[in-house]
This record gives sequence, structure tokens and C-alpha cells, in this order.
Amino acid sequence: MRTITYGQAISEALREEMLRDRSVLIMGEDMGVLGSVFGLTKGFLEEFGPLRVIDTPISESSFTGMAVGAAMRGLRPVVEIMYVDFTPVCMDAIVNQAAKMCYMTGGQISVPLVIRAPGGAGRRNAGQHSQSLEALFTHIPGLKVIAPATPYDAKGLLKSAIRDPDPVVCIEHKLLYATRGEVPEEEHLVPLGKAEIKRKGRDVTVICYSRQVLFALEAAEELSAEGIEAEIVDLRTLVPLDWAAIESSVKKTHRVVVVQEAVKRGGYAAEIAAQVMENAFDYLDAPVKRVAGLNVIPPFSPGLEDLIYPHKQDIMQGVREVLR
Repeated sequence: MRTITYGQAISEALREEMLRDRSVLIMGEDMGVLGSVFGLTKGFLEEFGPLRVIDTPISESSFTGMAVGAAMRGLRPVVEIMYVDFTPVCMDAIVNQAAKMCYMTGGQISVPLVIRAPGGAGRRNAGQHSQSLEALFTHIPGLKVIAPATPYDAKGLLKSAIRDPDPVVCIEHKLLYATRGEVPEEEHLVPLGKAEIKRKGRDVTVICYSRQVLFALEAAEELSAEGIEAEIVDLRTLVPLDWAAIESSVKKTHRVVVVQEAVKRGGYAAEIAAQVMENAFDYLDAPVKRVAGLNVIPPFSPGLEDLIYPHKQDIMQGVREVLR
């Protein structure tokens, strides 16, 4: 199987879906002439034309609202919000319109909209360009949320999201774009709502998503040398949650560590920990441990920024604590 980058996988998913379905279009700031800020749509304007590759003004609220309307009229827009940090300015379109429309029209109108939103820290982009805001979207009924960690999952999940009848928020960690992995040349889809066991283990379940999956896998390899076998559960989709995969792993290992890059307070890891405590308490031999970012604004200083989100050593420490 060939090896490509995460960014190339995203680009391929967009192009293949635009070739497959003429109702698919993309829009956002610098998506056309520049080919997007991360270079994922280079050549798209020449191939698909300005009616399907739309360069927008710097006005996330207006073009996200336009995309909601286009989706209601039968198109399948894929919106890129340049940084997930900018999504709060278009929350009315996402939360009050896209998420609610199917329910409030009794199923008469669907909103097949995908919102791609690069997020995450580590790129020295400071406080307004480095956040992890997935918890905002997982809190809203009516939205689906995906957070792929590998090129294989990025392409397969995005293609499934574009074909989905409901609005889907795709959180892509910016530091994953250059990572490489195997992706088949032939078409493949990864279903929404299906987690994957990235590494089997017997002693502890590590539940994670997005870039933290890579740190968790590194941690598991080093822990194995200590005689600790960690099972790595990559959620891939945050909503809908694959509870069956979590429960099955907890029944096997009896100890759980949940990892997220976002700040600990009010984060998605708290939701997972609560569900494990409510629904799988009898299988636990220790309290659920959260490994998460500090409750601070991302600093510009490289030295300080690297201290605010979890790395391999933090996950290893969390595992050791639940095994005491």
C-alpha cells in the first residue's frame, strides 16, 4: 500500500468526492487561488471552476450561513474555517441553524454540511490560533464530530462525512498534516461512529483521539518495556460515540486513562470518564484518570507552549498512576 501525508489524504478525499458528486462544493478563505492556507486545495479552482471552489471574504459567519442555506437547497458544501479558533464567530449558523434544521422541520429538510476546522497547539500560533474546541461541538445535539489521527482515517472519515445527510464538524490537528501513513489507492470509507483499537493490550485502556493517538502509541511502546501492555482506543468519531468499543476494552483491562489535548476543565475527556463511571463502574479496579491540557491560554513562547498539552511522558505517568 502507498504512503501519503495526512494533508494529501484530506485533499484526495475532497477531490474524489467532487468528482463523484457535482453537488459537492468547497468554500472558505483562500481556498481557490491560494489553494487553502495549508495547500490542500491547490489546483481545485482550475479543475472545478469558481462555482464549486469559492474564495470567500474574511467573514466566517457569512459564508458558513451561506453554506447552511446551500445545504438546505440540496448542495453538499464543505466549509473550511481556517482555524477552529474562528468558529465561535459563526456559532449561530452552526448551532442554531445547521444542527437544528432537520429536527425543527420534522425531517423535511436536511443539512448535509461539512465544516473542516484545523485546530490544536504546537505550531507557535499563540492564543487565538492554537485551541482545541471539540467540546463545544460535542455538546450540541444535531452535530456529528470527527477527529481523525491518521491519513487512512482522515480520508475515509471525510468521505463518509461528505456523504452524510447531517452536519459534521471535522477537527483536523494542524501538526498532523505532514505526518505520513498508508492509504489505499482504491476508494475506501471509514464509517462514522466506529472507534478502532490501534494497539491491543491487557493492563489498561487508553482512550484518545486526534494527535494524542500518536503520543499514546509511543507511550504504549515504552510502557511495554516495563511490562505494561496498554490498549489504545482511537475514538476517531466523537459524536456518535462508539461506546461498545470502550466498554469491551474496559471489561478486559479494568483500568482507564482518557487523553485529550484540550484544557482539562469541561473537556470531552470528562464526558468519556463520566460515561465509563456511570455505565462500566463494576468493571473498574481504579478511578478513571484524565490526562489533558492545562487550564491556560496557549502561549506564544515555544518553551511554554510545549508545557501546556500532554506528551508521551504525561500519558505514561497517567498509566502508572491507575496501575498503582
